[in-house]
Amino acid sequence: MTDKDNRADAGRRPPHKRRGARFRARRRAVDILFEAEARDVDPVAIVEDRVELSRLPQPDVAPVADYTRTIVEGTAYELDRVDETISRYLVEDWTFGRLPAVERAILRVAVWELLFNPDVPPVAAIDEAVRLTGDYSSDTAQAYVNAVLDSVAGNLDSLRAGEPEPEAPDFLDAGDPTDDEDDPGYRSGGEAEFPVTDAGGAVNPVPEGSDTAR
Repeated sequence: MTDKDNRADAGRRPPHKRRGARFRARRRAVDILFEAEARDVDPVAIVEDRVELSRLPQPDVAPVADYTRTIVEGTAYELDRVDETISRYLVEDWTFGRLPAVERAILRVAVWELLFNPDVPPVAAIDEAVRLTGDYSSDTAQAYVNAVLDSVAGNLDSLRAGEPEPEAPDFLDAGDPTDDEDDPGYRSGGEAEFPVTDAGGAVNPVPEGSDTAR
């Protein structure tokens, strides 16, 4: 296949399959947080289980990216503060408990990045969260997710200064702290999992327990 054919083939891929490793790490973190809430279990335990399963001689589970693990462990560690921040900036007529679970998981990932991972530019965290919402939900959801995250980003200095800086846990050293794909102008190759659709065409998160190596 020629370079021209490769470029043409890449152009025919669905948008979510043209995104890079950092996007896929966020996406899997969303799936794990969604599953953890649905099953009422610790998301860190799910990550540890996936890591062990992926190390089997013939694994049925894809390896867990370092940045997925960093997001999940970080969000679990700071969950109260993350949820409090989301609730504070929800648009009128929305409450935290009314949010669809997948959108709550997406917001948790993005707000954790905004508050606790300064190596990720705010615009990148917001852009990726809105794109994930588009994969999983609706245009209406994209609009309010964007509004919430814009408000959080606009108040980062006060939010970060509002409480004493906690001692950084060891897991914050995991993964690659910087990545060119978090540059707002960056677009990468690579594949992401297809979202699962129901009969009506609505997009649902991939059940994390069924993810397999591809």
